[in-house]
Amino acid sequence: MKNVAPLGGVTVLDFTQIELGPCATQVLGDFGADVIKIERPGAGDLSRVHMKHPSGESAVFWSLNRNKRSVAIDVRAPLGREAIYRLARKADVVVHNFRPGVMERLGFGYDDLHAINPRLIYAFGSGYGPTGPYRDKGGQDVLAQAMSGIASRRAEPDAPPEPCATPVADFTGGMLLVQAILLALLAREKTGEGQVVHVSLLDGMLAMQLQEASAWLNLGERLNWGTFPLSGTFATLDGHVVMVGAFKPNPLQDICRGLGIEDLSADPRYATHDTQVAHRDELQARWRQEFGTRTTKQVVDALESVDILCAPVNDIAAALVDPQVAENEMVVEMRHPEVGKVKAIGIPQKLEATPGSVRLAPPLLGEHSREVLAELGFSRDEINALVSLKERSA
Repeated sequence: MKNVAPLGGVTVLDFTQIELGPCATQVLGDFGADVIKIERPGAGDLSRVHMKHPSGESAVFWSLNRNKRSVAIDVRAPLGREAIYRLARKADVVVHNFRPGVMERLGFGYDDLHAINPRLIYAFGSGYGPTGPYRDKGGQDVLAQAMSGIASRRAEPDAPPEPCATPVADFTGGMLLVQAILLALLAREKTGEGQVVHVSLLDGMLAMQLQEASAWLNLGERLNWGTFPLSGTFATLDGHVVMVGAFKPNPLQDICRGLGIEDLSADPRYATHDTQVAHRDELQARWRQEFGTRTTKQVVDALESVDILCAPVNDIAAALVDPQVAENEMVVEMRHPEVGKVKAIGIPQKLEATPGSVRLAPPLLGEHSREVLAELGFSRDEINALVSLKERSA
């Protein structure tokens, strides 16, 4: 069964760029879909310009675009538009993350493509949704974090708002888009019809805060897991440790036992969760004092000896060489057509009977233009007219 790809036979017409869309279509490609990435001749996906390798190729692009075939054509030209319509006739899914109205102006809106292929699933991601007051506002990861309230939630009450430096809104939106596409494919098995599916960065960031939102909507209270008195990030002699003192009858007692200090839970000031919250500053100061005299390993060993949740704070370099990361096969190698061996994050979805795989390295710009156009039945002269001479310049 391991040679069976869950999405084998599914064709995806991919107009996406940057992260939200490409991380979604990469998942589809990892599990067997034929993802045909449409790019602008001479430029391509906007992510091709970031974090350039000495070869001129982009490490950012490599991270988001394996298992895809790149077609670089001018979709505004009559032959280019015809190529898209031919692809739409055979495709199962179309995906884009343009602002509302862009695809319609190109002649590739849902109504245009549905008329060609009623079974087509038309998927898109946007900043805020296709309707409403922010329909035409530019969407971006940090903006979604800010507008959703995520950037305002900090562990320290006097800390200024600060979005996460990793694009969590883009990745969350991308994974929600994958879910929507897969659900629509299942629905099509029952109805025989395609449909429009969409997600937004804003909705994804609100959905991520489902607990905090419920606390506010129903209780009028603010839930902030980062402010709990027995949790936090603390400096050690050689780094930092994060501790989560929770999910136990008396976590404070266990923390103290692990660190070999007096049982602070016996002090009336810290005897209950409510009193611990009231004296949070004192407890946090004590953790800073205790952790600051120990190495990271000493702190982790002490807390784990009493089953208190904790971990060292790694940077990306340390995380990528962690033995558990290796065990999970979360760093993979690919053979790039010009660069040779390149590395990227592996496939996090583990299907033991029908696993994903890396079949194609991230493509050069327009690498598969002639191949795909020939499959669509274009003549050699038409292909020459369609393919830009600059297809390989990013």
